Amino acid sequence: MTPLVLSPLPHTWLIDVDGTVLAHNGYLRGQDVVLPGVSAFWGRIPAHDHIILLSARPETMRQATLSTISAAGLRYDKAIFSLPTGERVLINDNKPSGLATALAVTLDRDGGLGGLDLTITASL
Repeated sequence: MTPLVLSPLPHTWLIDVDGTVLAHNGYLRGQDVVLPGVSAFWGRIPAHDHIILLSARPETMRQATLSTISAAGLRYDKAIFSLPTGERVLINDNKPSGLATALAVTLDRDGGLGGLDLTITASL
């Protein structure tokens, strides 16, 4: 299990679609499949958090992809398509208290989210 320990503050989630939420390139085979552990993990994301989906899929796949995600009961606030296929870089500042405000988790492709152990702490 990979521990993911977060503060009680509201969070912004940047979540890749292919290979993380849906099977990598499943749409090219005509069968998008939600990966193991995704629904359970999603259910643990606090309701007040903001979820942004990221995808290198072309914009023409937006409606079909988001329909699959919605049909699986996965909520999101925004979705960005047609991104480059290289690294995703997040840069943020730390809070004066020392709280790190940029975290990254890299998972094995198509492994799903079942290996993430999400904990929201009670205090900063």
